[in-house]
Amino acid sequence: MLNVFSLVNGRLVQEEIESLDELARFQPVWVDLESPTREEKRWVSQYYGLSIPEDAMDDDIEESARFYEEDNGELHIRSDFLIDDDDDPRSVRVAFILNQHNTELKSCGVLFSIHEEDIPVFRLVRMRARRAPGLIADAKEALLNLFDTDVEYSADTLEGIYDELKKVSTQVLEGQMTDSHAQQVLADIAWEEDLNGRIRRNMLDTRRAVSFMMRSRMLNAEQFEDARQILRDIESLDSHTQFLFDKINFLMDATVGFLNINQNKIIKIFSVASVALLPPTLIASVYGMNFRLMPELEWEHGYLYAIVLMIASALVPMLYFRKRGWLA
Repeated sequence: MLNVFSLVNGRLVQEEIESLDELARFQPVWVDLESPTREEKRWVSQYYGLSIPEDAMDDDIEESARFYEEDNGELHIRSDFLIDDDDDPRSVRVAFILNQHNTELKSCGVLFSIHEEDIPVFRLVRMRARRAPGLIADAKEALLNLFDTDVEYSADTLEGIYDELKKVSTQVLEGQMTDSHAQQVLADIAWEEDLNGRIRRNMLDTRRAVSFMMRSRMLNAEQFEDARQILRDIESLDSHTQFLFDKINFLMDATVGFLNINQNKIIKIFSVASVALLPPTLIASVYGMNFRLMPELEWEHGYLYAIVLMIASALVPMLYFRKRGWLA
């Protein structure tokens, strides 16, 4: 899908392009290629004189090749954007290309973004720019707004993690936890830990991208201050992700502790049973010997005497353990 975004009365207007000739009708500030076909890439390359790298959306690209400037003045930024999906939270690689200096090309002053799937942050920026005149004035502000909204989206996701951990914390601190319940709690904690780690990695990537924009001297004074504010927001999110990591570790340790307690209870029961059955076993062993001179063998009530003696020898340790509270 190929979409172009133009500014009309300060608002961002979206148009879906279905042919090469339609590109000439617009003067966009942002061209978005979502899962572009080979033909759509050809339209962009032919009309704007833009060269789209074949590995633009690869996840395994070298880190040194994620932020660079071409000889023709094109800035290339490849950054990850978070998708907080309930079933499959993930990060999507987006390639940005921005030409600010080479006025000989029609791509000058236009932000190009290439990605494989729709991203919530992009939808949110488009919606806000349609409703709020003046939110985006040029391609650089469009890019800054994408990064700023990505930070905001990550902050909202962190709040969701905190709410989920609060529910888990209530379950853990109730103190009554079966093994199956603890297994589900550990799965929930691991899920939130993975999402929290993705957010932290995403924020690290966004910090690097914004820092690159600041170093490239492409921003004016107001935009430079906006970029600094984005970095400050990321700094505050870093401390919050660390807080959530600490909370996750505490809940995980507490849950594992309850599992250990449950296992210790089972082991304690077997230990008490083993100790309580030692005296009856000893008595049964004594009277199971086949010596000829054993007075009890001639007793009329010898068998009953041995049974009662074994029961009594088992009850006495059990009563003692109960009195000491070892059976609780």
